[in-house]
Amino acid sequence: MLVRGRTLVKGRQFAGDRSIGHAQQAARVHAMRGVDELLILDIGATAEGRGPDLDMVRALSEACFIPITVGGGVKSLADIDALLRAGSDKVCIGTRKDLIPEAAARFGSQAIVVSFDWRGNGFPLEHAAVNAKFLAQGGAGEIIVQSVKRDGTMQGYDLDLIEVVSNAVDIPVIASGGCSGYADMHEAIKRGASGVAAGALFAFTDATPRGAAQYLHEHGIPARLQ
Repeated sequence: MLVRGRTLVKGRQFAGDRSIGHAQQAARVHAMRGVDELLILDIGATAEGRGPDLDMVRALSEACFIPITVGGGVKSLADIDALLRAGSDKVCIGTRKDLIPEAAARFGSQAIVVSFDWRGNGFPLEHAAVNAKFLAQGGAGEIIVQSVKRDGTMQGYDLDLIEVVSNAVDIPVIASGGCSGYADMHEAIKRGASGVAAGALFAFTDATPRGAAQYLHEHGIPARLQ
C-alpha cells in the first residue's frame, strides 16, 4: 500500500500517483481477503518533511491482526523505535540506508526491512547484486526489490532482477513492481523470491491475496490458506 498521509495512492514508475481510497479502509479490506502481511509506505513523508504517522499505525495494528511493515519518513533510530512501539512489526528503510547497521544492532535484523529501488539507467544487473549484498551485510533482515520501470504497469515482475538479487544474498527477497496476476507471483518465487508484493493488482482487479495463496498452493508453493 502506497500512501500520502492517510490517502491510498497509486501511480506508475514512481510518478503521477493519484488518490484511490483511504488507507485504513483498504488495509481492513486486504486483511479480510487473506493478505499475509501489509507493507505500508508513505511516499510523501520524506519529501514533505514529515515523520511516520504513529496514530495511523496504532489504528491499523489494533484493527488488523496481521504483520505490518511501515516505511516513509524514517530518518532516525527514534523513528524506528516509535514505529515498533506503535505496533509496526517491522520498519522499512528507504532513503536513510546509513541507519541500517545501527538499527539492526539495536532492534534486530528481523525488524529491519530495506527498500531497494532499481532503475537500471544503463547499469548491468550485477550492479544490483552488489548493492543488495552490501545491504544484507549491513544488517538488513529483508530486502524489497522494487523495479521502478515496472511499478504500476502490471506487465509482470522483472524476473531477471529478482533472480540476480536473490542469488546474491541469503536473506528474504520480496519481489515488487509490475505484478499482473497469480502466475507472475509463481514465476517470481521460482526465480528466487521468498515473497511477492502487489499493489495495483489488488486495487484494480478482482484478484485477492486469498486467491493468490490458493493458486500458489495448487502449483506447489507453500502458502498460508484460510
